[in-house]
Amino acid sequence: MFTSCKSEKDFLVTIKTPYGDMKAILYDETPKHKENFIKLAQEGFFDSLLFHRVMKNFMIQGGDPNSKGAAPGASLGSGGPGHQVPAEFVKSLFHEKGALSAARQPDNVNREKASSGSQFYIVQGKVIDEVALTVDMNILGRACQQMFQQPKYDSLKQMFISIYQNEGPEAYSKKLVEMKDFIADVMKVKVTKDVAPERVTAYTTVGGAPHLDDEYTVFGKVIQGLEVVDKIADQPVDRRNRPSEDIIMLIELEEMSKKKITKEYGYTYPEE
Repeated sequence: MFTSCKSEKDFLVTIKTPYGDMKAILYDETPKHKENFIKLAQEGFFDSLLFHRVMKNFMIQGGDPNSKGAAPGASLGSGGPGHQVPAEFVKSLFHEKGALSAARQPDNVNREKASSGSQFYIVQGKVIDEVALTVDMNILGRACQQMFQQPKYDSLKQMFISIYQNEGPEAYSKKLVEMKDFIADVMKVKVTKDVAPERVTAYTTVGGAPHLDDEYTVFGKVIQGLEVVDKIADQPVDRRNRPSEDIIMLIELEEMSKKKITKEYGYTYPEE
């Protein structure tokens, strides 16, 4: 039975693998995904399935029922339990390292961004530079080029040309960022992205995959065993990103008090 957000108890999810165990919680803020995952786990749906798609510095993916006992080299990733889950995008939930998220079909056949009924991925990602996260370099670059078309900025244009020729594109980009406020003011454009402070902090410290935010539903988080994600992500894969040796999962649920989860695993629940 699904544990509601008002309950003092929750389910601790244990994902067992040959490389160790991961402990995770499922968010109350995404109730449809939480209920669906719990139901499947209680039925033993995930047991003996594979992490069939692994991409280092990005994510590890599993939950395809077709992966159970799949022959070596078999194409995987299209299976499911016969239903989808409506998207549940929550601004406070994002793709930091350890995020447990729902896979889905692409936009061209899934305009509602509905989630797979069973396939999920866990983010490994990488640490993101704050500038890359908060500055739209495409808009900034175009604004700069448009500014250079005005004769009064010829000297500035020559300075940028000199930097590019003598110091290279990295130095050129760095100078662009240094002058972003001036360029934005002159050209009356916005060159920065609206990124929540908590996202900036997470992505520039533990890392993640920000390009997936608000496109795929994040419905849980690994709260212990991130090193297992790293170990799995480090395994050799074939051209379809399937690990060369099968990585089998077993998922167990344990109902316990939220206070105990906080005490033993350090996860703090949002104030209710």
